[in-house]
Amino acid sequence: MSSFTSTTHTVTATDEDRALKAKHAAMWASGSYPTVVDEVVHTLGSILVESIDVQPGQRVLDVAAGTGTSAIPSARRGAEVIATDLTPELLAVGRAAAEAEGIELTWQTADAEALPFSDADFDVVLSSIGVMFAPHHELAADELVRVCRPGGTIGVLSWTPNGFIGQLFATMKPYAPPPPPGASPAPLWGSVDHVRDLFGDRVEEFVAHQQALLVDRFATGAEFRDFMKANYGPTIAVYRFIADDPEKVAALDADMAALGDRFFDDGVMPWEYLIVTAKRR
Repeated sequence: MSSFTSTTHTVTATDEDRALKAKHAAMWASGSYPTVVDEVVHTLGSILVESIDVQPGQRVLDVAAGTGTSAIPSARRGAEVIATDLTPELLAVGRAAAEAEGIELTWQTADAEALPFSDADFDVVLSSIGVMFAPHHELAADELVRVCRPGGTIGVLSWTPNGFIGQLFATMKPYAPPPPPGASPAPLWGSVDHVRDLFGDRVEEFVAHQQALLVDRFATGAEFRDFMKANYGPTIAVYRFIADDPEKVAALDADMAALGDRFFDDGVMPWEYLIVTAKRR
């Protein structure tokens, strides 16, 4: 039987950080991110697991696991898996899916910037479109490296800045509240140079390659926009921020629909992402 722990470890003891992490957890719990996973991005977790080639018996940590799209495929391969996320509501969805399939793994609420594990505790540390949303990139990268054993594998899959989701965040930025002090834009994790700098000389065999998720879920940019407005936490948060300004809402509506239309190619939207794998020195 899988276990579920609700203790959250935060990076600092400050009220500001606790408030920030609570805000992030609530954002991802709003709407229905599991719907986004099920209908659009669910294959990415398996793609990352295949890139790493997770092996039976390995001790695997999925950081910012969401509903477990990398954790569950890792457990299917016979690995000993712990899935962590800041948002317990997402973990609960993954836990139910794993139990329905008879797959055993541990689900634990935890902060990617202050993981509650010992140094060198895992053979594989991975994250699929998850750790990129931790606000302090250096802290999150430090934790990924810290909990991976020497010779172990670190693997991260992230949306790229110039790809579709990177451009979605660029489109929403003028309408969004200012980021908290010290926070970095999430799509920077999709930049090879940025990730190489984050890991530095603590890793070797650094390999990066871009691919695209071909999305045929939407017929128009407006349909994409309405789907994200209903289901995707970051988009919901921006619309809530400008809810009292109908002109801004209308402008963002138009901008998001135009973005979607611009990326259509014969009815398919390519959503570019970067996979980085490396070995801990």
